[in-house]
Amino acid sequence: MTERAFTLQQIAEQTGGQVDGDPQYRVTGLATLESAEAGQLSLYTGSRYLQQLVDSTAGAVLINAEERAQASCHAVIVDDPYAAYARLTHLFDRNSGLAAGIHPSAVIAESASVSETAQICANVVIGENSVIADDCYIGANTVVGERCQLGSGCRLHANVTLYNDVRLGERVIIHSSAVLGADGFGFAPWKESWFKIAQLGGVVVGDDVEIGACTTIDRGALDNTLIDNGVKLDNQIMVGHNVEIGEHSAIAACTGIAGSTRIGKHVRIAGGAGIAGHISIADHSYISGMAMVTGSVRKAGSYSSGTALEPTATWRRNVVRFRQLDSLAGRVKELEQKIKEIEGHS
Repeated sequence: MTERAFTLQQIAEQTGGQVDGDPQYRVTGLATLESAEAGQLSLYTGSRYLQQLVDSTAGAVLINAEERAQASCHAVIVDDPYAAYARLTHLFDRNSGLAAGIHPSAVIAESASVSETAQICANVVIGENSVIADDCYIGANTVVGERCQLGSGCRLHANVTLYNDVRLGERVIIHSSAVLGADGFGFAPWKESWFKIAQLGGVVVGDDVEIGACTTIDRGALDNTLIDNGVKLDNQIMVGHNVEIGEHSAIAACTGIAGSTRIGKHVRIAGGAGIAGHISIADHSYISGMAMVTGSVRKAGSYSSGTALEPTATWRRNVVRFRQLDSLAGRVKELEQKIKEIEGHS
């Protein structure tokens, strides 16, 4: 593969920054402060990495103006080094572009419509009346069910499964083994058993959404499950039926969201959180890792639950005390009442 190299001047133009050093210095790749060598560009995001910056052999660094004096190498001065780094990763991305065409082993229904600019890889299956728009990539062994729609520029990696009636906006990325449109968990108790409720809705995903590996998004029971524009979902997330996730929200791995919950815009949920069903979470809220959300969050803010890590022996003693809280609260009320009576007599 041909080496990709850019001058610091070109990098500054891409990031809206300014060069402090040799504008013609050539950068051949990105690396961390610890591993970077001459010819590579790193980034510095704050004082916690100061010693790594001092010891680094990076040829150049992305840094803000206030911190520039800390670096002895060439620099591109930017307001937000991390955002600038995110932009530059695309310059050095080794993923090849589209190779438009349909692999001979793909199985495509006659009623399906596939753009001539799409790439359909080996063993892909596309169902009846589905539409694949321009510049889509569908990886090996992926299944697109009936009546699905993929907007332009979507990228489905290998082994993704879209059940029937899944609609994707433009530039949606779905990673391997994700499943969209499986039945929601709907069963009615009946004669000491369960009677399955047919799930009649679908899944609708907006533009610029990314969905991580092994994440599952269930179809709606009647209405659709909705994932709005710009949402980012990490790996192994469970999204129940009829959930709505507002635009530009980001949810980390292993979070579980029960059915019919409405998550607002710009919400951030850390890993392993559990979200109960039929509740709502306000715009711009933050839910910390492993939190259990059992009621609606009606005001933006940061929310946590559970207890912090501590030695097991201490944790066991605290659990015992926690179980005694109800009786202790009752005793406190009794003491308060007795104090009032004594004060009254005096």
